[in-house]
Amino acid sequence: MSSAHAESRWYEDRVALRFIALRFAPLAGALNLAWEVAQLPLYTLWQDATPTFKAYAVLHCTLGDVLIGTSALAIALLVTGAGSPRAWRWGAIAALTVAIGLGYTVFSEWLNTVVRDGWTYAVAMPTVRIGGLEVGLSPLVQWLVVPPLALLVARGRRYR
Repeated sequence: MSSAHAESRWYEDRVALRFIALRFAPLAGALNLAWEVAQLPLYTLWQDATPTFKAYAVLHCTLGDVLIGTSALAIALLVTGAGSPRAWRWGAIAALTVAIGLGYTVFSEWLNTVVRDGWTYAVAMPTVRIGGLEVGLSPLVQWLVVPPLALLVARGRRYR
């Protein structure tokens, strides 16, 4: 049995579950809320939607971001065989969380801008081509910044 499994797996560890629920998820929520508000002008709904729909869109996207980020973190913890946060391989966990979040974001942007036509980028949105898809740069950078920052701040000095 590896040292990461010596105490318990992360999903059996109360400290890990409290860390995710009370530290990571609320921080990820606050950071994603700020990001969603800041990037709103990069979508056409900034000009086209009512204030009520804009508020709904920001809330909906923020809650989705927290769900995606928390799910990505859980998958990263499973892949790394994590136990208690004191034994986590923070760099590997952050990198996997980012990679999973980025992967999902590319899929979601394609699904919602091409297949469903659920939202449209404004001219102001910088885009990048990924495998023949044109994807907004802001949502990609969001996943490069928010999860590692939420992990870093949530970790603090407590789990070093």
